[in-house]
Amino acid sequence: MKIRSAIAALAATVALPVAASYATDLEVTHWWTSGGEAAAVAELAKAFDATGNKWVDGAIAGAGSTARPIMVSRITGGDPMGATQFNHGRQAEELVQEGLMRDLTDVAERGNWKDVIRPASLLDSCTIDGKIYCAPINIHSWQWLWLSNAAFEKAGVPVPKNWDELVAAAPALEKAGIVPLAVGGQAWQANGAFDVLMLALAGKDVFLQVFGEKNAEVAAGPEMAKVFKAADDARRISRGTNVQDWNQATNMVITGKAGGQIMGDWAQGEFQLAGLKAGEDYSCLPGLGVTEMIATGGDAFYFPLLEDEAKSKAQEALAETLVDPKAQVAFNLKKGSLPVRGDVDLGAANDCMKKGLDILAKGNVIQWTDQLLSADSQKQKEDLFSEFFASGLMSPEDAQKRFAEIIATAD
Repeated sequence: MKIRSAIAALAATVALPVAASYATDLEVTHWWTSGGEAAAVAELAKAFDATGNKWVDGAIAGAGSTARPIMVSRITGGDPMGATQFNHGRQAEELVQEGLMRDLTDVAERGNWKDVIRPASLLDSCTIDGKIYCAPINIHSWQWLWLSNAAFEKAGVPVPKNWDELVAAAPALEKAGIVPLAVGGQAWQANGAFDVLMLALAGKDVFLQVFGEKNAEVAAGPEMAKVFKAADDARRISRGTNVQDWNQATNMVITGKAGGQIMGDWAQGEFQLAGLKAGEDYSCLPGLGVTEMIATGGDAFYFPLLEDEAKSKAQEALAETLVDPKAQVAFNLKKGSLPVRGDVDLGAANDCMKKGLDILAKGNVIQWTDQLLSADSQKQKEDLFSEFFASGLMSPEDAQKRFAEIIATAD
């Protein structure tokens, strides 16, 4: 996008007065709107309000693919918010390069972020040309299969221990009137499910060759052909989902209408809100029970450059709050994600979160596609897998050919 000219517009429209007291309202935009997410956001708002400032909630419904263009448009159009959510990675890269986002290096140094934020790749994703431009808030991993224990009991089959067992159980689930795999209709969900299948079934080396090295030959090769066969299975056993939002698909698992869902660990917030207990009412398989590895993706907050001194001070207070140990624990326990600090007590974590913490402690981590691919390349993938899952007309072979073409030109 061409946004260089927006800098002048931004400078002309931001507020200029210096307040006698630095406490002020600060609008924070994000796409956390499900029940579990709202409960987690409330913890951040409470912690920030305790600084004397006021969190003004700017939630945008429709998930990140809907919210991000709105956020970017506001920043480039001269109507910046005080802070905004993006995923770890390259989503705000151009905004930073065009001088529209605030340098947080001083705040990070005061808070010793380099010493406490783990893994280091989280802060690396916030760093451009040696300066830190965002505050990591959590580690969210996509690589989970959530299962309804009640659904499998009703179907008379054991709860699966891996992806192949779920596929094998699909006929029994369907006979019992249960959708084997819930996949919502939004493009990012199909795209994410494919990436999870790819890491689990093709492994770390292939994943990094394709998305890290942009190796189109590997993308067109036999290991990826196995992944597209699995994606075809996922498409087949997810027919009948008939919902759009991810949390609606999660609710199908919660209520036993679906056997499982491939979704990030943010789904835990919905199970928790529904009063379900991990290991008893539902099960979770990191890496689909095949490759126990989690991504170090997640969410971070960026701060548009403002000239209002009171709001600039409030930005600093919010950045400090987001990384504060107490806020980290309160937020992530509600969100279902892992903290970005390695020095906090998560004794209250449930069984699924403990699995994630154990994988993280072992160092079985990987950068995710938001960190490895540009937003444009991600959008091309989303379009492909949205079409693939929505229609039974595209063969796995044709989908793989298009995928390899995307990788060949990816950046």
